[in-house]
Amino acid sequence: MNHHEQHSDLHDGKLYDKDGNPLIQRYNPNERTNHWVTAITFIMLALSGLAMFHPSMAWLANLFGGGQWTRILHPFAGLVMFVSFAILVVRFWHHNKFEDGDKQWLKQMDDVLNNREEKLPKIGKYNAGQKILFFVLLACMAGLLLSGIVIWRAYFAFYFPIPVIRAAALLHAVCAFGIICAIIVHIYAALWVKGSIGAMVRGTVTYGWARKHHPKWFEAVIRNDKHQG
Repeated sequence: MNHHEQHSDLHDGKLYDKDGNPLIQRYNPNERTNHWVTAITFIMLALSGLAMFHPSMAWLANLFGGGQWTRILHPFAGLVMFVSFAILVVRFWHHNKFEDGDKQWLKQMDDVLNNREEKLPKIGKYNAGQKILFFVLLACMAGLLLSGIVIWRAYFAFYFPIPVIRAAALLHAVCAFGIICAIIVHIYAALWVKGSIGAMVRGTVTYGWARKHHPKWFEAVIRNDKHQG
């Protein structure tokens, strides 16, 4: 257990870090588990998919016990990822609706990239970049599921004519490329904004982090806490 792990043992029900600074819960344990199941299956799928995609990457099949096991495991892992991601979508859908300030945030990309948060419109739980990523992932996941079923030889491919299977294989590759690029952006952004990975590992962020990066969400949480108190 990380020594930054918070404890709500200070009688007022609030969370604190080891130095006694108050923390805000950003993700509960179920949300974090849901995220990491999706992440781990994504890594498995990216590696096994690349192993089948091109002979130069066929050596990756050794990670899964050879070519035959790779072909068997890949589609089942895909179903697990899709179901896990679908649950994430239901959980976070309402936080990813586009709002008035999002268009302005995108226009001020220069301020975003130079960490001038004070010049940006107030952001809720997610900024416009995170929302776009959410919908790109959703589109790619849907494309991967539908095309994946068509090219799943053991169970479904024989229901479809060959031109449809070929088109589905192409769509599957395009969506896979899209989702790998999107996840690289996601990981880069998480590393770039210090504290983001801790939020998805421990579930909490400091008041300062929340105020700096997501002030609208921070204010809503504080209002809610006062209301409950």
